[in-house]
Amino acid sequence: MKILTGEQIRQADRITASSLGIAPHVLMGMASESIAAKLGQLIPAGRKLYFFIGKGNNGGDGLAVAGLLSSCGYDCTVVLLYAAEDMSGDARFYLERLPAGVRSVREEDFDWASIESGDAVAIDAVLGTGTVSAARGKPLGTIRRINASGCRTVAIDMPSGLMTEPDGSMEHVEAVKADVTVTVAFPKLSLLLPETGKSAGRIVVAPLELDSSYLRSAGSDYYYTDITAVRRLLRARPEFAHKGDFGHALLVCGSKGMTGAAVLSTGAALRSGCGIVTVHLPACGADVIHATCPSAIVSTDSEDCFSSLPVSMDRYSAVGAGPGLGTSDRSAAALAKLLDCGLKTVLDADALNIIAGHRELLTAIPPGSILTPHLGELRRLVGDWSGPCDRMDKAVRLARRLSSCIVVKGAHTAVVSPDGTIEFNGSGNPGMAKGGSGDVLTGLITGLLASGYASREAAVTGVWLHGLAGDIAMEKSGMEAMNSADISACIGESFKRTADGWNTL
Repeated sequence: MKILTGEQIRQADRITASSLGIAPHVLMGMASESIAAKLGQLIPAGRKLYFFIGKGNNGGDGLAVAGLLSSCGYDCTVVLLYAAEDMSGDARFYLERLPAGVRSVREEDFDWASIESGDAVAIDAVLGTGTVSAARGKPLGTIRRINASGCRTVAIDMPSGLMTEPDGSMEHVEAVKADVTVTVAFPKLSLLLPETGKSAGRIVVAPLELDSSYLRSAGSDYYYTDITAVRRLLRARPEFAHKGDFGHALLVCGSKGMTGAAVLSTGAALRSGCGIVTVHLPACGADVIHATCPSAIVSTDSEDCFSSLPVSMDRYSAVGAGPGLGTSDRSAAALAKLLDCGLKTVLDADALNIIAGHRELLTAIPPGSILTPHLGELRRLVGDWSGPCDRMDKAVRLARRLSSCIVVKGAHTAVVSPDGTIEFNGSGNPGMAKGGSGDVLTGLITGLLASGYASREAAVTGVWLHGLAGDIAMEKSGMEAMNSADISACIGESFKRTADGWNTL
């Protein structure tokens, strides 16, 4: 799913309306129907909805949605920041057609205490994708009062105050702090970056069919990964295949006191579809692996950390290294020998920390490898950055330099490819912010890489399946109680849900 800039979005709207032979307000109505359907799924009946309406098209969306939800039985009030004559033509169109059941009040006459009740929901429709500078005047005042109210808040398309793409660091921009953002057609770039996306809350995409020819021709380096995209990447298992057809993954992980990391990575690799999984770790952890992952082969190191390679490295299809490895000089020397083998390697955790401390190892990373840093590990690799744009540029430069994929972990994990494309992930939840989640991801991506997926495909597919497994774990245990072992246990179900219907003729 391609991510467009604000100007491209406006162009897409114009071209779509023209190709369909409809007026712009009709396309706005189509978008509003999709938004209203999502809000109807999110907000229980009986809640009082307060729509804060700006003068542009985002306000028009809010007015149209208020009318639709009122007809469905919701108690709707629209709070107008501007007089009708100051509003855009499309916004006025829906203002003039508000159903009689929708109450209307000017913002200066609004009783702000009314949204402090527990059943109230603020719907932010003040500023949208046309925002090109920081909010000021009436919009800024309304943004501040919504945030101060403590009310549950849903933003339409964009939290007011954010621009569609970041301008500089944008870390201190004042924007609505939404619990949920219902965004039209596809997420906007600012919703996916930690500095600005923290204002968006959970992202829900309201589908809208835009002109397909324009979408194909519109230039963008940014994409959003959803279930449809991953289904296209999943590979079939031939009827007469055997385990040798699906590769042999080697995991180099664990050290004395850190055997759990090896267990998590190995368990995930065993659920990846890979044919054979070998884990190399100190002998003190061998019995733990035998007991917890009986399907895996165990290769033992002679010391209590990673210090030597397994025999016959040519038997392996891909390697995953780093979880629980430690950063001793012995492990650094052994990692250098591992990289010299030339196998595509998934590098995580302590493997990345070793490389950050021994920068000559960067040139030894085999092309087609996958690095999976969180922001702290990325900073140690590329240096500090001035803002999200600078960070993305540095990640792209690193991917090109190494001819490898960089998986920047976090909310909406980004897969950065050597060709400069950045694919943001659409699965996962904050409950995954627990120790060991990255170990699970390393094992899963390593297994996919070993089984024959290309590097970018293994990274994108692994990140999606990992996030969906986290969503399934959340369904079972909740965000607080779920842990990384639950994520690993749910990988099988994440494969099933993603492939649902894929094998149906």
